[in-house]
Amino acid sequence: MANLELMRRLTIGHTTKIVLLIMDGLGGLPLTPDGPTELEAAHRPNLNRLAAEGCLGLSVPVALGVSPGSGPAHLALFGYDPIQYDIGRGVLEAFGIGVPVGARDVAARGNFCTVDQAGNISNRRAGRIKSEEAAPIVARLAQIKVPGVEIEVQPVKEYRFVVVFRGEGLAPDIDETDPQRTGVPPMLALARAPGAKRTAELVNAWIAQARQVLASEPRANALTLRGFSSDPNLPKFREVYKLRASCTAVYPMYKGVSQLVGMDVQHFEGDRPDDQFAHLKKVWKDYDFFFVHVKPTDSRGEDGDFDGKVKVIEAVDAALPALIELKPDVLIVTGDHSTPAKLRAHSWHPVPLLLWAPGTAMPDGCPEFGERACMGGGLGRFPATDLMPLALGHALRLERYGA
Repeated sequence: MANLELMRRLTIGHTTKIVLLIMDGLGGLPLTPDGPTELEAAHRPNLNRLAAEGCLGLSVPVALGVSPGSGPAHLALFGYDPIQYDIGRGVLEAFGIGVPVGARDVAARGNFCTVDQAGNISNRRAGRIKSEEAAPIVARLAQIKVPGVEIEVQPVKEYRFVVVFRGEGLAPDIDETDPQRTGVPPMLALARAPGAKRTAELVNAWIAQARQVLASEPRANALTLRGFSSDPNLPKFREVYKLRASCTAVYPMYKGVSQLVGMDVQHFEGDRPDDQFAHLKKVWKDYDFFFVHVKPTDSRGEDGDFDGKVKVIEAVDAALPALIELKPDVLIVTGDHSTPAKLRAHSWHPVPLLLWAPGTAMPDGCPEFGERACMGGGLGRFPATDLMPLALGHALRLERYGA
């Protein structure tokens, strides 16, 4: 388990560079007992070359058997104990699109969904409607007024939006309204603590009006709210790790979690891995740590699209030479969690991880990058919160502990 105070004491400045490449939801499962996972099925010559030259392992995002959300899974990768820093998705999405959330505000991530005539959810993501279709619907939601609170509603991407409640005496201790399954109706917002009862009532008053606004929509005719949260004021990368850190991501939530830990979010054209790696080259001299996030592996997994997830992995592999040419001192390729297409959801399975550090890492003899190879890798199985100390050590950025 990473100790931020220990890291603060031991980290030193250096010229070495670290790249953390996250393929969201990378871990998978075979469709048949003797078949390959999505990663194993992919044509991945560059990843396999890095595996042969580096070492492999499996990371556990939160705890064995626990399926993590993307927020806590990323915080763990960044070295923050996701149990200690329990941060809701709302503030991550809000920060990701530049919507301010104060310590006394409450933000929630919204999902449009489709409900049938009985009011039961038939599609949890409203068929992944396009951003241009969702934006005018969000604009109508932004007109809703609830006495006693100011409300800001902004589109995020596709079926996602953010709602921020501002006022006196608000508290984020509220259960999400997404039942995480179809065939049942969206739930009411319920307070988890007495101090959040009034906030839950205000949220439910807003939801009631939102239902009327959405009733005539063909697909986005209902909504769910997740991740009620406020600004947690996390310790920052520069203070703890002495790193100038950069985030290259397409989806706002991952920009948000990066901002919360003090990374500079990059703005670039395009949304493909080669676009991201090309931008990395432009800012290579300006930073020590580069977080690169690829989302579609997770989306294809959630859709149950095994072949689609394979193609995303292959696209990353094809673009990798441009990243390798930058000659990072440490390159880590992994996921934040597993999203097997077989399960159509985030899962508790440990996540395959590849560490390539030519100057400091001993190859473990694993010839390819895949779940089964990672089971026998030299890094073993370890908590994801240990990844940052591991990266810093291989980058020669940690002093010796003790005499």
